Amino acid sequence: MPSTKKINDHKNTLIIAHRGVSGIEPENTVSAFISAANRSYFGIETDVHKTKDGKFILTHDDNAKRVTGADVVIEETDFDTLRALKVFEKDGVSHRCDLYMPSLSEYIKICKSYGKIAVLELKNSFPKEDVFEICDEIDALDYLDGTIFISFDINNLHFVREKHPTQAVQFLIHRNRPEDLPDDLIEKLAEYKFDLDIYYRLASPDFIKACHEKGIKVNVWTVDEIPDAEALIEAGIDFITSNIIE
Repeated sequence: MPSTKKINDHKNTLIIAHRGVSGIEPENTVSAFISAANRSYFGIETDVHKTKDGKFILTHDDNAKRVTGADVVIEETDFDTLRALKVFEKDGVSHRCDLYMPSLSEYIKICKSYGKIAVLELKNSFPKEDVFEICDEIDALDYLDGTIFISFDINNLHFVREKHPTQAVQFLIHRNRPEDLPDDLIEKLAEYKFDLDIYYRLASPDFIKACHEKGIKVNVWTVDEIPDAEALIEAGIDFITSNIIE
């Protein structure tokens, strides 16, 4: 039976299950979320899209082909059609009847029931009204306090804060080299009071310290090897997002 890689001493670092425990179960499925919920993870990360008929569904890619074999664009397809697709098992070929794309509310209910923080990535660029609708759906389940919004699109986060000024948010930045980081990144995040979600190799001890001095918490993606995680913990990282480390 597959198992997670366990770290004995997390110190003050909180571990987030990337797309659920996607190292064990197929990503962004109820099975992956429950697998994370039954372990020691602080949070469960996932990705939300809006379907053609205005509902919210969880999957990473813009197209369902990689995870289901069906070559359909998520935002151009209605919820029921997407829901009927079966997500591949870990072998990338076979299917199980319990593997499908969950709804936003199903995910939030799992996080709430198990006391896990929902780390919700707003995929692509949402118009303000969609971000507000996502917030309202989570608020109706009384779990905004248990949710952290993350996004590569900084406007999505500004929309969240427009509706809920103290909501926890993290700006995702897709850079692989330190020299590619914007010169004013830390200053802007401090100005907006946003936290940061960054590629783990960019989170040097000095960078983490500089963020902390400005009151910015740092999350790193995606760390799957114990030595990397332990080095980050020693450097004082706030969150580690992982497919398999617990």
